[in-house]
Amino acid sequence: MRVLTQIHAHIIARPPHFSSFILSRLLCFAAYRNIRYAKAVLNQIPNPSIFSYNTVMRGYLMLNPSPEPILMFKKLISKKFPKSNTFTLAFVLKSCSILAAFEEGKQVHKHVVTSGFGGNMFVQTSLMNLYAKCEEVELGRKVFDEMPERNVVAWSAMIGGYAKVGMVNEALGLFREMQWGGVEPDEMTMVSVISACAMAGALDFGKWLHTFIDKKGIKNDLEVSTALVNMYAKCGSIEKANEVFEAMPVKDAKAWSSMIVGFAIHGLAEEALETFANMEEAKVEPNHVTLIGVLSACAHGGLLAEGRKYWSSMLESGIEPSMEHYGCMVDLYCRAKKLEEAYEFVKNMPIAPNPVIWRSLLVLCKKMKMFNKGEVIAEQLLQLEPLNAENYILLSSFYASGSDWVKMSRIRMMMKDRGIKAVPGCSSIEINGRVHEFVMGDWSRPEAKDIRVILEEVSERVNGIGHEPWIASVLQNVGDGEKESALWEHSERLAIAYGLLKTKSSVIIRVVKNLRVCVDCHEVTKSISKLYNREIVVRDRIRFHRFVDGVCSCRDFW
Repeated sequence: MRVLTQIHAHIIARPPHFSSFILSRLLCFAAYRNIRYAKAVLNQIPNPSIFSYNTVMRGYLMLNPSPEPILMFKKLISKKFPKSNTFTLAFVLKSCSILAAFEEGKQVHKHVVTSGFGGNMFVQTSLMNLYAKCEEVELGRKVFDEMPERNVVAWSAMIGGYAKVGMVNEALGLFREMQWGGVEPDEMTMVSVISACAMAGALDFGKWLHTFIDKKGIKNDLEVSTALVNMYAKCGSIEKANEVFEAMPVKDAKAWSSMIVGFAIHGLAEEALETFANMEEAKVEPNHVTLIGVLSACAHGGLLAEGRKYWSSMLESGIEPSMEHYGCMVDLYCRAKKLEEAYEFVKNMPIAPNPVIWRSLLVLCKKMKMFNKGEVIAEQLLQLEPLNAENYILLSSFYASGSDWVKMSRIRMMMKDRGIKAVPGCSSIEINGRVHEFVMGDWSRPEAKDIRVILEEVSERVNGIGHEPWIASVLQNVGDGEKESALWEHSERLAIAYGLLKTKSSVIIRVVKNLRVCVDCHEVTKSISKLYNREIVVRDRIRFHRFVDGVCSCRDFW
C-alpha cells in the first residue's frame, strides 16, 4: 500500500487524460488491501466503468458483513447506470444474503427479471442462496425449478436451505435426486449442508452426511472437518465433535476456534481453556472468534479471575477488542454478580455499548433487585432499540419481579400502542429425520391430545416429588393457578413431551429453543430426566443444558 499511494500521488500530478484508465487499475490493487482507500479512488474516477464498481463491491464482500454493495447498487440504479452486468447482480445478491436483507433482495430480484438476466445461472444461484439464508425456501425452490441447468452450487444452496429450516426429509430427498441427476457432491456441497444441519439442530441428518462422506470417499479436508466439529457441537453431541477434532491431522485457527466455542456453549469451561492452551502450544495464532470462545467459556464457568487474565493478555498482544469481546466481559461480570464493576466497565468502553450489553446489565439488576439502576439502564436500552419486543418483555419481567404491576402494565400498554408484538417461545425436536416445531400455547398439532396426556402425567409426577412452580416467571397479573397452567404450555415442555411420546427410553431427547430457558422449565426438565430415566439436551439461545439423572451440566449457573 505504501508503494501504491506513491503511484497514486504520481498519477494525480499527470495530465487528466491518463487518469481514468490508470486509476481503475490502481483501484483493482487497492480493493483487496484497503477497501476504504479503493472507495475513495472510485469517487475520483470521472466516468467509472461497471468493472470498477464491481471490483469495489467484491472488495467489500471479502471483509466483514457490510451493506456497502447494496448502497452502491442503489446509487447505480438512481443514476440509471446502463451497464450493470451479471457480476454486479451476483455481488449485490451475495451482500443481501450475508446480511439476510430479504426486502432489498426481493427488489434486486425484480431488477434481475426486468434487466433480462433472470436466466443466468450465476444470478439464479445467488438468488437461491439469498432465499435460503432468509429461510424463504419456497421462493428458493421456485428459482431452482426454473433453472434449465443446475450446477453443484445450485444443488448445495437448495439442499442447505431445506436443512436450515428443518425440512430434513426434503433435503435428504433432494440430495439423492442430485446424485441420480449425475451431479456428484463435492466438499463445498458437504460444508453447506452440514452447516445448515448445525443451524437447525438436525443431528440425525448430520450423522448421515458424515457417514456418506466416509462411504463415498469425499475428501474430508479442513473445511469439511471443521464443519462437522461445528455441527456436532451445535447439535448437542460435544463428544463426537471432539472426536472429529482430535482426528484432524491439520488444524487451523477456525478449527481450534470451533472446538473452543463448542466447549464454551456446553459449559465445559476447563476443556475450552485447555484446548486454547493446546492451540498456543501448537503455535496457531488465535483469531477474534477464538477469544470470544475463551471469554465466553470463562463467563459460563463463572471464572472471573481467569476471564480478567485473558482480557489483559488480549489487550497486551495488541488485538483490538470487538463489541462481542466487550459483551463477553460484561456477561462475565454480570454472571459473577459484580454489578458495579460491570457498570464501570461499560461506562469506560471506547465504543458505544450495544443493546446486548445493556440487556445483560438489566438482567443482573433484576436478579439483584436494583430497581433504580435498572430503570436508568432500561432508558438507555429503549433509546437504542425502541421497537424491539425483547426489550419490553425484559422490562416487564423486571417490574414483575418487584411486583410493580402498575409499571409493568404501562410497559405492556406502550407495546400495544406502538404495535410491538412479543416473539413467542418456539422449540423444535428432530424425530425420524424430521424437525417438529412447537410454539408456546399452540395445541393445533394432530397429536395435541396425546401430548396433553403426557404433560398431565409429568406434572403429577413432578409435583409429587415436591416441585414448587416458579410462578414469578409468568408476567401476567393473574391468579397462581392460571400462572402454573401457563408454565405447562411453554414450548420446550411441549417438545419434550412429544419426545417422550415418540421415542424409546434409550433415545436422547434433543430440543432447540429460540429463547432462554426459564427457571421453572429448567427445574422441571431436571426432574423429568430423573423420573423418566431420560437424557435430555436443550439448546437455548444462550448455551446447552444437558440433563441427566436430575442434574444439569450448567450446575444451575446460566
